[in-house]
Amino acid sequence: MQNRLSLFALALFSCSAFAAAPHWTYEGAHGPAHWSQIAPEFKECALGHAQSPIDIRAARTDARAPELGFHYTAQALRIVNNGHTVQVNEDGGMLDIGGHPYRLAQFHFHTPSEERIHGRAYDMVAHLVHKDDAGKLAVVAVLFRRGAANPALDPLLANMPLGEGPEHRVDAVNFDAASLLPAKHGYYHFAGSLTTPPCSEGVAWYVLKDPVTVSAAQLAQLHKLYNHNNRPVQALNGRSVIEHP
Repeated sequence: MQNRLSLFALALFSCSAFAAAPHWTYEGAHGPAHWSQIAPEFKECALGHAQSPIDIRAARTDARAPELGFHYTAQALRIVNNGHTVQVNEDGGMLDIGGHPYRLAQFHFHTPSEERIHGRAYDMVAHLVHKDDAGKLAVVAVLFRRGAANPALDPLLANMPLGEGPEHRVDAVNFDAASLLPAKHGYYHFAGSLTTPPCSEGVAWYVLKDPVTVSAAQLAQLHKLYNHNNRPVQALNGRSVIEHP
């Protein structure tokens, strides 16, 4: 399972992987309800019992849950339109979870948010995808609500490729993923999956409780490329959700 997840994750991270991958979308005959039928390797999208995203309605507070230690560094912007979202590839940042290090591999956006909190979907979410040395994944979700303009998004919106294609490196822009984070790092934690095919499970999810803002104009700019690129919420199937204050 771990090796299979690692291989799928590496394919997902590759900026060229979308060119050869089976075609899937967010609507119609190739939408989420049919992902498991598109390719054999996508069967977990229907058969899995710990799928993401979820609607977080109840959580158990655990004061002993580890803090999230973000150690990101600014680096040249490497941005790609992969046909499903706008993604920024990374290779320098680290996330520490209870002394266990994960390296930031990429982050990308969904509008509206895939996660729901007490039934509420937010206007956008950023998924920051991390991988440890064994190939295990930890995803941090940053929720965005409509409000004031978010200056952290401006260099991304100004440089996002309008068409699907390979990674575009912008050496003139140094971007620090930490600029996307809220001031406080309280979170909801649960075991889940990738929210896109192949929907592989074994992913540790950390949904930050405090949202940040995005303006209507910024959302409109992103919507020119992608809107409603969000998988519907999946059954909890008895999973517990831990809340860190």
